[in-house]
Amino acid sequence: MVISTASSPTILIRRSNSDTIIGKRDRRHRVPAQEIVQNYLLIWLDEKIDRSTDDFRNSIRQLRRTVNTIEVFHDTDECIGYMSQLQNENSFLIIAGSLCESVVPRIHNMTQLYSIYVLCQKKAKYEEWAKNWSKVKDIFVEIDSICESVRQTARECDEDSIVISNQIEPSFMYTQLFKEIILEIDFDEQKEINDLVEYAGKKYADNEKELKVIDEFAQKYQGHLGGNNQPISWYTRECFMYHMVNKALCTLQVETLLKMGMFIRDLHQNIQKLHSEQFYQIQNDSSITTLIVYRGKTMMEEDFKEKIKQGVLMSFNNFLSTSEERNVAMGFISKGLKKSTPDNNKIGVLFKMKIDRSISSASFARIDDISHFETEKEVLFSTHTVFRIQHITEIRMMDTDAKKIWQVELTLTNGSDDEQLSALTEKIREEITGTGWQTMGCLLWKLGANDKAEEVYKMLLAQASNQSDKAYCYNELGLIKTDQGDYQNAVEFLKKTLDIYEQTLTPNHPDLATSYNNIGWVYNNMGEYSKALSSYERSLEIRKIALPPTHSDFAQSYNNIGLVYNNMGEYSKALEFHEKAYKIREKTLPPSHPDLATSLDNIGGVYSNRGEYSKALSSYERSLEIRKIALPPTHSDSAQSYNNIGLVHNNMGEYSKALEFYEKSHQIYEKALSPNHPDFATVFSNIGLVHNNMGEYSKALEFYEKSHQIYEKALPPNHPHLATVFSNIGLVHNNMGEYSKALEFYEKSHQIYEKALPPNYLDLASSFSNIGQMYQNLGEYSKALEFYEKAYKIREKTLPPSHSDLAVSRLNFAACYEKMGDYSETLEALQTALQIQEKVFEEGNQAFTSTYSLFGRVYRNMKEYSKALDYFQKCLAIEQKTLPAKHPHLALTYSNIGDVHRLEGCYEMALLFHQKALNIQENSRCNPLDCATTYVNLGETYREMKDYTTAMTYYQKGMEIREKKLGKNHPDLDIIYHNLAKLYLITQQYSMAMKNVQQAIKIGEEKLPGNHPHLVDYRETLEKIRK
Repeated sequence: MVISTASSPTILIRRSNSDTIIGKRDRRHRVPAQEIVQNYLLIWLDEKIDRSTDDFRNSIRQLRRTVNTIEVFHDTDECIGYMSQLQNENSFLIIAGSLCESVVPRIHNMTQLYSIYVLCQKKAKYEEWAKNWSKVKDIFVEIDSICESVRQTARECDEDSIVISNQIEPSFMYTQLFKEIILEIDFDEQKEINDLVEYAGKKYADNEKELKVIDEFAQKYQGHLGGNNQPISWYTRECFMYHMVNKALCTLQVETLLKMGMFIRDLHQNIQKLHSEQFYQIQNDSSITTLIVYRGKTMMEEDFKEKIKQGVLMSFNNFLSTSEERNVAMGFISKGLKKSTPDNNKIGVLFKMKIDRSISSASFARIDDISHFETEKEVLFSTHTVFRIQHITEIRMMDTDAKKIWQVELTLTNGSDDEQLSALTEKIREEITGTGWQTMGCLLWKLGANDKAEEVYKMLLAQASNQSDKAYCYNELGLIKTDQGDYQNAVEFLKKTLDIYEQTLTPNHPDLATSYNNIGWVYNNMGEYSKALSSYERSLEIRKIALPPTHSDFAQSYNNIGLVYNNMGEYSKALEFHEKAYKIREKTLPPSHPDLATSLDNIGGVYSNRGEYSKALSSYERSLEIRKIALPPTHSDSAQSYNNIGLVHNNMGEYSKALEFYEKSHQIYEKALSPNHPDFATVFSNIGLVHNNMGEYSKALEFYEKSHQIYEKALPPNHPHLATVFSNIGLVHNNMGEYSKALEFYEKSHQIYEKALPPNYLDLASSFSNIGQMYQNLGEYSKALEFYEKAYKIREKTLPPSHSDLAVSRLNFAACYEKMGDYSETLEALQTALQIQEKVFEEGNQAFTSTYSLFGRVYRNMKEYSKALDYFQKCLAIEQKTLPAKHPHLALTYSNIGDVHRLEGCYEMALLFHQKALNIQENSRCNPLDCATTYVNLGETYREMKDYTTAMTYYQKGMEIREKKLGKNHPDLDIIYHNLAKLYLITQQYSMAMKNVQQAIKIGEEKLPGNHPHLVDYRETLEKIRK
């Protein structure tokens, strides 16, 4: 949107060669949903269609006289995929007769599909078949008759597209506020007309019929109601204006609403003027107090039962067309039910609306004399009418094949009957302060339409005549840039505001507090927490001096300080401040205000970080419920709610649920944010984490790489988010057995954390822990313990005693001690970890699997096989419930169980479980080192079964993988050397036995403590060979 105060000449649209555009359109250039200006589009599916012919081009021209957006497909699957992605648009489908029998059953129940037109020369062949499919309009032998049918269907579709809601949706509130603002704006009318003409011309660039109408509009239309200007006449005409206005109001298309703002104002005032004139004529006649009008509609019976209930409110965002003639409304019902079949549960609904003329909040007028439908006795309502359902009764029509028709009696209300929405609307109205375009900019920002808000404030900045106005614009632009993830420019704008305020305001002015607060917000997003805390505390100091103690700004201060403490890992302090914020907001705000959702979100975040997942989930779900009431469905805050809920499900091991919520978050971000916004990277990282946890490592890396690319563009080089994504990539390489690569990424991550974070920050603890794990995997146990100790010290200082991260530290110690052969220390660490987990997690949580598996390993090493088997089976029971059937963790557990059976001499059971493990490991992407472990276990089983050839084959497979992944001196290799020595000993190949046992002892003495049980075993084997 370009806004200017300069006068402008009338713009006429230049026509392009639409034939060329049609001819070049292919699968790579589909019209995005947000670019579709009508409530419908047309899809043409024909495998053999030739786009280069004159017949095809002429057909497209005819169809475009009714439908602006036309998509042509040769490929059935691509066509169905495109249709399935549509959300707010109905599709009309022209399909070749050769495809109809195979395709229609696949798509008929899609809610996006409105009607089907079968194009085929053999009409008789499909007529009987078509009777079974209610959306099939007919079998057509030529395109002209399809064009006429589409024209009729389009009007029905427009009538059906009027959204009926049995509750007042967030979009109702925001479009109502939009209307209030445009009624106050002093438009540069010719400029606005030119902008609208240019915008509509681009939307209808290939539509010759509409381009002529747009040119006519450009030449004839004037602002307000001057001259022969009749907005109602333009609106009721079947042209671009009607389609664009209603689509924008129904779906909250911000850009279109802005372009059409002046026309919407004029249309409302036109209705208002006629209403006043008509009301004046009858106000002295006391017998005329009520007007009755009708509207007919078809609905699915299940929708009717869900939405149409006695006593509830029904709202309409858009301009609402009704008729004083009952027969006109019944005609629409009759047409809608004509092609309905008994199995699709479609019913007719006749709305009988009683209008009390004394209700002043609603504007409506008879428009017979100026409507393009003069015979319908039309009554047009302005936007945002609200009715209450009084009575619901069933009626019958003779020509609808006994289909159900319900009469729903409505009475007009004053729009404030919904107390919750009224309170919220009033509060939002107070918050979008300023005049004219200032208010519009603020509303756009609240809607998450940051790019459009930015255009408004840049225009206002160019027009600013004093320092105060400049400071206001700099502040708003700084907030927008923060939301866009452009933190460097955000700081620059906000510091300009602060500079002006420091020069022009008293030291304790509330606006200075707001300025410090906003700068703190940016620093927090940049990961510069000490700077953020300093700014927030300075803001709070000023507010304590300047404001009363119950002022809502204190909630903002407490909330933001809580965020910083949460980011710094000081969770008790964070929770304290967030609860302070929530209590203030609970007292001062309506129950559905978005700021309450923000507080609940932040409280949930603290609980999640403390490992209190059920409390976190409860807070996040309450937050989401508020946002569903208070925000448009594509607002980025709703995406954040879905993301947070997904994160909790991921932490609880509920991966399919986690993916479901992450995908919902991603779908909103696609509509709400620029492609390089950091929030996109966050959701990509989270999806990557789920795939990693599910053992889908290539998918995980793909999403982490996407995340890294965005962070690299959007954030400074030492931002903690970059460290996190490096850490995540390291985790995947670790799971794939690529330990050197993993260590490389973990060290990259750690370098950033050390620069960006305070010394006791929890992400540093995780970083130390990750590096320790790599050294452990590489067989450098003393180094591993050193890093585990560093991680534990940070966690011990920062976290409550029952935090799950402390259990993780204990598990790390246990795993390392087990590798070192110190089983008493291992058991002690495991017992401590288990005690913490039993306090934090519900029984059966996946967090227990690592603990149970380690218990099983240590008891196996201690030759307590029944205990070992018990713990491995506990581990397996949880994994089978929480993981996909082919998850690598399951394979490892199967192999561990198999090894215990081998040690107990149950070789058939051992082979059974080892084979289960291999079925996963050899047929899916998993850590090859896990596969090597199974090969070694199988080798041992076959050796004890005296099948020495097969045993040797598996030992060699295991050796090949371990040498490749671990190097020649890793402790896991000495196990294989020892196994080979035992095999050569029993087959009396003494020199080879001696060579392998000496290699095992050499590695063991380098890498293991002197009293390690493995070394004891190796030396005993050495003595046997010598004998």
